[in-house]
Amino acid sequence: MNSSRPPAIIDAFDIDDRIGAFVPHGRFRINGASDGPLAGLTFAAKDLFDICGRTTGAGNPDWLRTHAPATATSPVVEALLAAGATLVGKTLTDELAYSIHGDNHHYGTPLNSAAPQRVPGGSSSGSAAAVAAG
Repeated sequence: MNSSRPPAIIDAFDIDDRIGAFVPHGRFRINGASDGPLAGLTFAAKDLFDICGRTTGAGNPDWLRTHAPATATSPVVEALLAAGATLVGKTLTDELAYSIHGDNHHYGTPLNSAAPQRVPGGSSSGSAAAVAAG
């Protein structure tokens, strides 16, 4: 994949997010290579990883509003797409990834489906909630 051009993005508003794992601006889909070893698998990227043509918000709506869309895709995301995995959006993070609790005062706290009375934990709370929910 060429990381200097935006990948073909398919809006995916049908992504089910009852657990609040995705940031509001993070509901989209980018298909990976059809013949890679990860073909058929999906992943979500924490809202700290750049996706060409999309703005990275770092869990903060002011950061999101004042920064331009990325001009390249994060190498780790590129590698997963090249291996065939499909990106299904961006997950919630603590504001600027600066907490161990997993809550975000702007976007809410994702549901911990394994223990609903507890926070999903850490700055990767959206990622953890998405994985736990399957």
